[in-house]
Amino acid sequence: MLKRMFVAADPGRLRLRSAVRAVLGTGLAVAICALAGLALPAVVTGGLSALLALFTVTDRTVRGQAVTTALLPAVGLPVLAIAAGLHDHAVPRDLAFLAVAGAGVYVRRWGPRGHALGTFAFMTFFVAQFLHTAPRQLPEVYAAVLLAVLASSAVRFGLWCYERRLPVPVVPALPGGSGLARITTRQAVQAVAGGAFALVVGQVVSGDRWYWAVGASWWVFVNTSSRGETLVRGFRRVLGTFLGIGAGALVAVPLHGATVPTAVLTAACVFGIFYTAAVSYSWMMFAVTVLVSLLYGLLGFLEPALLLLRLAETAVGAAGATLAVLLVLPVTTHATTHAWIEQAVRSVHRCTAESAARLAGVVDADPAPHVTELEGLLARVRLSLAPLMHPLSPLRARKARARRVLALLDDCAREVRGLAAVAADPQASHDARLAAACRRVEAAVHALVAPPVAPAVVAVAPLPGHHPGAEGALAHLHGLERALAELAAPVRTSPRAPLVAA
Repeated sequence: MLKRMFVAADPGRLRLRSAVRAVLGTGLAVAICALAGLALPAVVTGGLSALLALFTVTDRTVRGQAVTTALLPAVGLPVLAIAAGLHDHAVPRDLAFLAVAGAGVYVRRWGPRGHALGTFAFMTFFVAQFLHTAPRQLPEVYAAVLLAVLASSAVRFGLWCYERRLPVPVVPALPGGSGLARITTRQAVQAVAGGAFALVVGQVVSGDRWYWAVGASWWVFVNTSSRGETLVRGFRRVLGTFLGIGAGALVAVPLHGATVPTAVLTAACVFGIFYTAAVSYSWMMFAVTVLVSLLYGLLGFLEPALLLLRLAETAVGAAGATLAVLLVLPVTTHATTHAWIEQAVRSVHRCTAESAARLAGVVDADPAPHVTELEGLLARVRLSLAPLMHPLSPLRARKARARRVLALLDDCAREVRGLAAVAADPQASHDARLAAACRRVEAAVHALVAPPVAPAVVAVAPLPGHHPGAEGALAHLHGLERALAELAAPVRTSPRAPLVAA
């Protein structure tokens, strides 16, 4: 895991930039809340609100990010009022928490904005339980949330808005809105069921810290779309928490809440959360757990027994999520993975068509956005196949199939990138062989996914004869044809059958 975290590719150093900006934004929010004379619980609420504002808002455009950030208090402040008002009324409070949990998952069908608002609403309710927010504290807490959002926004959109200089990213989504809507509906029901199990058992384990079980169960469902993904995420959450508790016992307990070293280590944890989130959920949870240990120390009630209780509640939450995804409206790994593979294959075809059009002389044809889209889809395929690739997976035939699929899709991506590079060369030319090769690639795509597949961008009559400038493009097209043909075996046969030619 260490190797994966430190040597993982970071194109444009985006993870590094995001992590440094998170430290600046969260630090500024905490400083402003403290200088405003707010009480310590309100300052902590402000710091966590800034962290969430920077972490959860992932709209494709800067303008979209600004709109979503502005909407965060609109959902967070009413939830805070509900959580504080029901603090001493156990049954209504628990029912409200489960309702917020289900709604927080359901609204993901509306894309990154729904995801951010749902997450912020759930975490606002969670933080109110964590800090035991009472109605009399609401004015200070409201002020902290508003100041924190403003401070983090000043850093994100003013001081260091590096996204303005980047191309708009392509966010892959399951085919058709109905696919995502079906999954979010099922996961909302699962989140409520898993959360209910975690809430009941968590309260048996601890009448004071039960909310950790609900939080652990809910977060297992974030960024997952199948049963297998959720199970792996639950395992990684428990592993990261276990490692983080060990580190917290060694680091946070001896500090006894000392302000300066706690602030420095808290900044390091914020950096770790943002830097590792995209590559290792276990290490992200490690950073989160150490951060929580430091906050407990700052609030004055950290002890080793509390850290062990945190681990127990996390295990309860993971168990609740596991039971929910296995028993309540399960979404199979195979069905989800197949949908992502189809999307990736269609993207390969779009890249090929744009490249062919560019080679044919169409000036505005550009394969680059489709290459970026393909990279995002391959990341989703890897995430979906992660349960089958896990070292503890006993399904050897499926593991071999998953590895074969990933290897062939990586081959497709490599050939597509090479083809796009050739198409960008003004010296490359079009001839009859390229047109024929593109038709064969399209036929290979049709053999894998059901029509309709996006047609070629343009139909240009090929020039007669052979042209040396097209040799590189031909090599990539032949590689694509081979990889797509070989994908038929692992994609079209039963997922339980052994691969004959693996």
